[in-house]
Amino acid sequence: MFSSILMSEIRSTDNLNIIDVRDPEEYMFGTIPDAQRIPMNTVPDQLDLLSKEKTYHIVCQSGSRSHMVCQYLSQQGYDVVNVMGGMGAYRGNL
Repeated sequence: MFSSILMSEIRSTDNLNIIDVRDPEEYMFGTIPDAQRIPMNTVPDQLDLLSKEKTYHIVCQSGSRSHMVCQYLSQQGYDVVNVMGGMGAYRGNL
């Protein structure tokens, strides 16, 4: 089970662990500073990069891929939050 929030609900004062699950070629259209980049298709192979002691905010372009990644990570025991609207709703620095 995981929760979802809108991109607009994230504030610059939040201390977040953000994972961008978009494909690398999408990064040229913009990224969130300090976001960890783990493309969706590589998430199962990179679980060793994550801690079950942290909460991760998962972002993609629109919120669809991040929703699928949240389902997977939640089933693996990780605390995750889906960022609805994704990078399409991102306005500026976090």
